[in-house]
Amino acid sequence: MYLPIIFSIFLAVRVTYINHRQSVALGPKLPGAPTLNANQRVMLPKPQIRSHFTATAPASLKPMLRWNKVPGAPVYELEVFDHDKKIYSNAYVFVNGFNLVLPDDFASKRITWHVRALNLDRLPMTEYSVMETTYVNPKLPAVQYPIPTVNYNKGNGTAMLYPVFNWLPIAGAKEYEVEILSQPPENPMGTEPSQYRIGQGLSETSELYDEFPRFSTTPLYWRVRGFNEMGEAVGTFSPAKPFVTNPDKPYTVGTLGDSITHGGGALSYSPADWEYDYQYYLKFDTINLGLSGDTSATMMERFEDDVLPFHLKYLIIMGGSNSLREGEDPDAVIDDLETIKVKCLNNDIVPVFLTLPAINPANIFRAFQEDTVDNWQKSFAKVNAYIRTQRHIDLSTKLPEKGVLPTYYATDGLHLDIEGKKLMAAAINEQWDEAIK
Repeated sequence: MYLPIIFSIFLAVRVTYINHRQSVALGPKLPGAPTLNANQRVMLPKPQIRSHFTATAPASLKPMLRWNKVPGAPVYELEVFDHDKKIYSNAYVFVNGFNLVLPDDFASKRITWHVRALNLDRLPMTEYSVMETTYVNPKLPAVQYPIPTVNYNKGNGTAMLYPVFNWLPIAGAKEYEVEILSQPPENPMGTEPSQYRIGQGLSETSELYDEFPRFSTTPLYWRVRGFNEMGEAVGTFSPAKPFVTNPDKPYTVGTLGDSITHGGGALSYSPADWEYDYQYYLKFDTINLGLSGDTSATMMERFEDDVLPFHLKYLIIMGGSNSLREGEDPDAVIDDLETIKVKCLNNDIVPVFLTLPAINPANIFRAFQEDTVDNWQKSFAKVNAYIRTQRHIDLSTKLPEKGVLPTYYATDGLHLDIEGKKLMAAAINEQWDEAIK
């Protein structure tokens, strides 16, 4: 259940979302997932521009155009004008920023541009933003580097064992390298690897899911740079950003699970987009031990390595959706959850299970081109019946458990979006004190 790592653009009717395990296609619309007409759709507030280049502080000919994220928007449409002439348009911008490249002989002193959000049916979710004027100066050097968009350790639920790194991409880069450091680099904004490198990963998109657990009693750092199709560096490394996942911090509660626990949603948003993580809305802090793609079996297998170092008192456990929708026997999933419970009790950890919400197979196929077994509802019901015999939080008080999950809660039919994650947290917050008695 990997969230698609979206941002690789193919100028074709179908846009392919690239994941390090799978490809996901945008569209086509399927039966059971109807398009709302203009009278039924609710328009969200238009994007607000975040980058401002004035006549006295202009940009180079490669300005980074930025705007705020529109909640739930999987893609944006950008239009750029030179006076009244449209000189560029792109309806496949999957992040809230774009590194525009103007020609070397660009004669105007300014451009204007606006942006709007689109839904999966390529229909507007917002009006266009207010037209922004961006002044440019061709004499200014173009200093290019990806812009990190992740801020770890800035509130509840913003520390995770398996970090995800997001950035705004730069023009000319076909691949990105994320460098993980044990301390700040000796060569900030440089072009060569740091002597403090302890890990690295490559991505053809503008995010990277770290496949390795990262924890340390001292801060770690990450930065990213781009390479062109010849393997040559484009610009410099980004500024280094800190993150801390300290096993000696007195975390009381951990969260163990698959990508619903790891976080992210609305196709374009990763676990490092905190508004798509239920832990962000809890009334207490947690350490996020989720791992996208987990099954109940892999959750059980990594328990000793990933849970025990944090000396937890409580462990919130949610798992089985991946296994069940792919046809795993619900009794096998129950055995895995029971084993996790026993491991918790043997280590003086109180296990608290979450019931499984419904899913939407039509939307799952639409997003991931993955089939769901026909008897998924019966399997989910059996696992939920077991969970209700354990110490648990009943998510059905806030989210549908029977029928199919409405698109409103999860664009892709599986990973709950912002409102869904808020409702998960609301159920936990309301039932927590009773659940841990």
